[in-house]
Parts: sequence; structure tokens; C-alpha cells
Amino acid sequence: MRTLIVFAHPSAESFGAALLDMACRTLAGQGHDLHVIDLYREGFDPVLSTEDWSLYQSQPDRLADKLRTHVDAMLWAESLVLIYPTWMYGPPAILKGWLERVWLPGVAFGIPSAKGKRPSGNLRNIRRFTVVTTSGSPWWWLRIIRDPNRSLMMRGFRMLFNRMCRVTWLQLHSMNHRSKSDREAFLGRVERKLARI
Repeated sequence: MRTLIVFAHPSAESFGAALLDMACRTLAGQGHDLHVIDLYREGFDPVLSTEDWSLYQSQPDRLADKLRTHVDAMLWAESLVLIYPTWMYGPPAILKGWLERVWLPGVAFGIPSAKGKRPSGNLRNIRRFTVVTTSGSPWWWLRIIRDPNRSLMMRGFRMLFNRMCRVTWLQLHSMNHRSKSDREAFLGRVERKLARI
């Protein structure tokens, strides 16, 4: 399976980096054709400039050309894996900016045809979508506030993919107070899940 991994963490020594390393080894071991985008190491610019914003609806192809390798990676993938920490109830700014700049009209979705209609999904090539994340918040607090990060990824973005797309959400809560054995157990859980993709 053609698998795109997008990783967003500033530290190469982080637990997130350990998750990335394990994900790459596991998926490669299962025969996946991997492409990895490490947003921080690449120095990805997440800012949608004023000029880009002016072209967003009228000429999205021009914006896609600026980030052709990223756009092509999205269109190539059959499986998408996002690995990142949850900060302020959502993905890091660099990943949010990647989504805004790469998931363009005509690439990820079609703009609704009329008021009150929903956008159409264009990423029908994506048949598996997996999110691996950590958060400082406990699970019960995220439940109280309706878990905006999970809702964004699993509900908001799911509709852009293949109708038969299978989704997997893997999150380690209360990260700031986790022991080494807790982290190792989560690594094992993620490894087992990825080995079944």
C-alpha cells in the first residue's frame, strides 16, 4: 500500500519521534511503499500569505504548483498517517498550516455549489486514515469539551476520503504524567494497529 506519513514535532528526541521511527519500521516491514514528510525538519512554511489567500478560490492550481511535491504525495497515497502532539486542542500550527496550504480546492475538496451545501471530497485515493497523537489533557476533560481535535480529524476530514475509508484514532492522554512503561505500552498498541493496515 502507498502510505504517506506526515510528522509534526519540533524535537527529534521526542516521544513523537519515537512513534515516527516505530511507524516507519512497522509499515515498511509490512511491505508499504512509504513517503515521509517531516514538517519541522523540512522547514515547511505554514503561513497562508495575503497573495496566496487572494488566489485560494480563484486560482488554486497556482497554489498547488508552489507545493507540488506535497500535493503529489497526497494524490499518490492510498493510506495517510498523521503523527503529532495535540496542542491547544488541535494539531500544531505547522500541521494546521500544511492542511490549509496543501489541502486546496480542487485537490482535497470541491467548493460547495450553493449556500447550505457541503463541500465534495476529492481525496478518493485515501482508503486508510490513521492519526497517532498525544495530549496533556486527560481523556475525561476532552470528552467534556467534545474533543475538537478528534472531531476535526475523524469527522471533518474523513468525508474528503474514499467512502469506504477505514479510520483509526490512537491517542495517549495525560502525556505530562505518563511513565516509561505507559509510553512503551502505547508504542506497542500503535505498532499492533499499524501492522494490521
